[in-house]
Amino acid sequence: DAGDTSLGSGRRVPKDSLRTTAYGTVDELNAVVGVALASDLDERLRPFLQGVQNDLFHIGADLCIPEEDKERFPGPKVGAEHVAALEAFQDELAESLEPLSNFVLPGGSLAAAHLHVARTVCRRAERLVVSLAREEAIGGDNVRYLNRLSDVLFTLSRYDNHAKGVAEPIWDSRR
Repeated sequence: DAGDTSLGSGRRVPKDSLRTTAYGTVDELNAVVGVALASDLDERLRPFLQGVQNDLFHIGADLCIPEEDKERFPGPKVGAEHVAALEAFQDELAESLEPLSNFVLPGGSLAAAHLHVARTVCRRAERLVVSLAREEAIGGDNVRYLNRLSDVLFTLSRYDNHAKGVAEPIWDSRR
C-alpha cells in the first residue's frame, strides 16, 4: 500500500485527501447510525433511520466521484426531496415533545446516547463536506442534508427518551 486509494471513477488520490476524509466520515456516521439501530431504539424510529442509512450511502457514493467524472460515472445522490423528508419527520416527532427550556446533555436511554454520538459525527461530516466544497465542486444537496440530519438526530434522541419515559439529562450551568 503506497498511501493512496481509488475514487469511484478510478482516479487515485492520497488516502488522507479531503475528499476521502469527507466520505469516510459519512461512512463512519452511517456505522454509528447502525449502532443506534442495533440498540434499544424505539420502533417508530427504526424504518426512518434505515432510510437515513441508505441516504448516507448515496452521499458517500456521490462524494467518491469528482464532479468532472460524473458524466462518465453517474450515481445516486440526495436531493431536495430527501431533505424535505428529514424535515417532515422531525416536525412530526417534535409535536410530541415538550419545548426545550434548557440545554440537553447527551444521554438518557442507550439509543438516545448513540443518537447523540451520531449527531456529533454528522456535524463533523458536514464540516468536512463544507471544506471540500470550498476546494472542489460537489453535487447534490449533501451539505443541506447533513445539516438537517444533525438536527433530526437530536430530535430523535429526545423522542427516544420521551417514548421510554427516560428523563433527559439537563445541563446545569451553575454546577
